Amino acid sequence: MVLHLKEIFYKNGERIIEAIDDVRGLHSYIAIHNTILGPALGGTRIYPYKDIDDALFDVCRLAEGMSYKSALAGTGFGGGKSVIIADPSSHKNEDLLTAFAEAVHTLEGAYICAEDVGSTSSDMMIIRKKTPYVAGLAIKGGSGDPGRFTAYGVFQGLKAVALQLWKSPSLYGKRVAIQGLGSVGARLAEFLFWEGAYLILSDIDYAKAIRLADLFHGEAVSPDIILSTPCDILCPCAMGGIINERTLNSLNTSAIAGASNNQLLDMVSDGEALLSRGILYAPDYVINAGGVINVSHEMHPDFYKPQRALQAIDKINTTLLDIFTLAEEAKKSTSAMALALAKQKITDQVGKREGTPFFPICD
Repeated sequence: MVLHLKEIFYKNGERIIEAIDDVRGLHSYIAIHNTILGPALGGTRIYPYKDIDDALFDVCRLAEGMSYKSALAGTGFGGGKSVIIADPSSHKNEDLLTAFAEAVHTLEGAYICAEDVGSTSSDMMIIRKKTPYVAGLAIKGGSGDPGRFTAYGVFQGLKAVALQLWKSPSLYGKRVAIQGLGSVGARLAEFLFWEGAYLILSDIDYAKAIRLADLFHGEAVSPDIILSTPCDILCPCAMGGIINERTLNSLNTSAIAGASNNQLLDMVSDGEALLSRGILYAPDYVINAGGVINVSHEMHPDFYKPQRALQAIDKINTTLLDIFTLAEEAKKSTSAMALALAKQKITDQVGKREGTPFFPICD
């Protein structure tokens, strides 16, 4: 078994490593966008990309978003991401994950992986057998599945959206449409149900959408019409790039605020288009930071304490409100304002990590 590593030119970041092991079925890219504030931290996405260009495009956008997410959340980490080109339902196995772990280990802690679309906490435990540079571990001293914390952070962010739009943080009676009912979207639906929101649910697994809609006394709609369904808040919780030239005119909502990464296909032009249409946008790398905030606390030298992580996640609410206010005063889009603030924090090294991360020991 031979693992081949190759450095690829990264125009807008620091490093991209291509990792291939034909015997164990691995074809992966690890992108390190920025490490000024600390080691790059970001999930491992396992997805059957149609070609190499799609995989590279996704990993670069995701890594860049992680830099801004960590900067605005003050985690003391930089931004990175990895993708494995594979169908997680049929091609994911221990050999593939072991080969990927060996690739991560060669970076000597410059990149720390975690759960993402297509990967699980159990997968991270397999990777952990070969490298300590893993977060979101289901062990004593670990933080486990970050999805529940991401959902909680989005829920807190939705209250900020409600306060900005309707002068009250209450979501009671609001029509909230959730696109994607995975580990984050389904949990978010439950938070919103207890809050009294009316739920409109959609997923590529339509039977799941119907089941959850029945459970939460909402309604299920087809993935084909979720973006155009009338609602107060649209919550994208699936894949990215859904807000673009093709979909912008069909939106029928007052706000977009969800868990998926890279919701805007173009961070600048699509953000401006939402502003011109009067649709409030909660920048994705702000509102969905709960998961990375939580796993960052797993590597705290004073060990993982969920209460401390939750206190940090609660700040998503005030961060969003600050961005909304500043954007309104400057007459800029919220996406442009968030990007400017994140880049400034990186440039000024605000929240730069002192010392190396602590990694829990697996028994």
